[in-house]
Amino acid sequence: MKIEVDRPDNDELKEIGVETWPLSEHGEEKFEWFYDRTERCYIVSGEATVVTEFETLAIKPGDFITFPAGLECIWDIDYAIRKHYMIE
Repeated sequence: MKIEVDRPDNDELKEIGVETWPLSEHGEEKFEWFYDRTERCYIVSGEATVVTEFETLAIKPGDFITFPAGLECIWDIDYAIRKHYMIE
């Protein structure tokens, strides 16, 4: 189960309507998370490391990330994360 990361430009973000998606904010913390449904998100600000059984991913502003349903991971947030997200 792999996390997908892309770096879309502003036109691509507008085309999929990211700015209309809900916003979520998480402070500097470390926690376990399970995705029961697929989540797509766009990182507006902040930095974190997401660790799964298969990979370690550094997250930064401008990343467009797809977390697949069934994924278990640990979020380790270094700088407060602000993201637009859509759960499918």
